[in-house]
Amino acid sequence: MSRPPVTQQVTFIYTEDLPKDSAFMSDVMGFELVLNQNDTCHIYRVTGDSFLGVCTNRKPPENPGVTYTFVTPDVDGMYERMLANGVAFDGPPKLQDGFNVYACFFRGIGNYRFELQEFRDPTWPKPVLEGTAS
Repeated sequence: MSRPPVTQQVTFIYTEDLPKDSAFMSDVMGFELVLNQNDTCHIYRVTGDSFLGVCTNRKPPENPGVTYTFVTPDVDGMYERMLANGVAFDGPPKLQDGFNVYACFFRGIGNYRFELQEFRDPTWPKPVLEGTAS
């Protein structure tokens, strides 16, 4: 039996300050707000069919134990743009030799760990352009 299709992906993270963290998502990250769920959860488009929801309906975890990674072909450009908007990074972008990625890390919302990353591994799949997936 074949698997039914998965057509979109949404990750939800939690905050106690939705206005502040929504401003971070729209103003600093530059993501489009696609759905406001009664000012309890704001969902942003990260890529064509992937989304990040920032919600207040749960207490944020003290240690989320995950890293949310934004894959970009211009880590340096994103890093500079975000630095100019006051984002504090763990350090500048650098090559992570063991993984063959160019990356840097920051805390953007609560205790969540975020990463800007470019895969340098030629076997990493290229993005599927809108309308080309079968």
